[in-house]
Amino acid sequence: MLATSGCQTVVVGEEALGALRKVLESAPDPLTIVLPLTAEANDLAAAFGRHRFVTAAELDPASDWGGPPQVAPEATAYLLFTSGSTGIPKGVPVSQANVAGYLDYVGDLYGVVESDRFSQTFDLTFDLSVHDLFVCWSGGACLCCLPQASLIGPAKFIRDERLTMWFSVPSHGMVMQRMRMLKPGAFPSLRYSLFCGEPLSVSLASAWQKAAPNSTVENLYGPTEATIAILRHRWDEQRSPDHAVNGIVSIGEPFEGQRACIVDDRLERLPAGETGELCLSGSQVVDGYLDDPEKTREQFVTLPDAAREVWYRTGDLARYDAEGGYRYLGRLDSQVKIMGIRVELQEVEQAVRRAARTETAVCVAWPLHEGSAEGIVAFVAGAPVDRSDAQIIEECRRALPDFMAPKKVHRLDALPLNASGKVDRGKLAASLNEGGTA
Repeated sequence: MLATSGCQTVVVGEEALGALRKVLESAPDPLTIVLPLTAEANDLAAAFGRHRFVTAAELDPASDWGGPPQVAPEATAYLLFTSGSTGIPKGVPVSQANVAGYLDYVGDLYGVVESDRFSQTFDLTFDLSVHDLFVCWSGGACLCCLPQASLIGPAKFIRDERLTMWFSVPSHGMVMQRMRMLKPGAFPSLRYSLFCGEPLSVSLASAWQKAAPNSTVENLYGPTEATIAILRHRWDEQRSPDHAVNGIVSIGEPFEGQRACIVDDRLERLPAGETGELCLSGSQVVDGYLDDPEKTREQFVTLPDAAREVWYRTGDLARYDAEGGYRYLGRLDSQVKIMGIRVELQEVEQAVRRAARTETAVCVAWPLHEGSAEGIVAFVAGAPVDRSDAQIIEECRRALPDFMAPKKVHRLDALPLNASGKVDRGKLAASLNEGGTA
């Protein structure tokens, strides 16, 4: 990511100093390392002479910073990376215009005022964090960051901080629901409750609405390539369950000024009621991937009936009806969602093959809860006996973010095959549900 982005400056907090040496060893080009809370960096400077280190002593808080820089609407506001099937992350440059349009629309839609108190539940590498920070600050509101200990069960935090604006992946709510924290009237201070990043179940939406009776509950949908969120469905206890598919709440209609459609494999638009790939267009959709014209051509396309308009192919299956809006039906490919974050299983399998010293490895998202998973389980065949399960998992953790590393490894004599001669992923998943090992 450092090489792809062309990053030149890295700001390092004290809590990240332990990881800094790995970054400095692998950085392809010299970096300026800013250490705003560190008194001196003599040891680092001696070990990594090609990099420049700026410590707290060299930073003058009283200096005239000259005000905000002047930037063009098409300039990149931030760069995020999504998982790639080849193991190489895809850079998504979101422009000033992309994100400003989102912030203006959402700030007006929810009527953010100075007395509002926002939750902050997302990691900063997840684009939903941009909503937390900048929708909040644009309205002069207060941002309340959940401490790590409160992420599992934030009910007490919501009450103690008197939050008025909640935003999270549904997984947080599902954990709270299992822990019986969503008691009727539990969160009277909330006036908006937003969920995004993975499918929202009818049962959770209903339980949350009862727990936050003064709150408007909304289900948001949007990939990173469409800037945070681009469709929304406002939960209605009477009507929304009738518009759900497989117990999953509708993703609704596009934001004002944005567009969506369903297409077949020839990119022909499909009529209401038919299932196909969801495509998105509008001012929130980015221009393409950073320095990856081939992938950009694959995902950012023109349709036969709209040759001048660029559409982003989400890879999500959906269908539309005029009453309930767009309904999310799953993924077209091997991508899954782990706690709301997109993961391509091919990338995890590549890491498992390396760690297990075998070419035969398959990963399954499990356990599944209404379209999202808590983690990943690996199945391997032919792994040498001197590679323990713990060693395989630990090596994967060094190569992948923690949420992507397999939680467990099952060893098989051979992977099961279906009638087409392909690995039978369904049978592997079924074996987990039955408590066996295929």
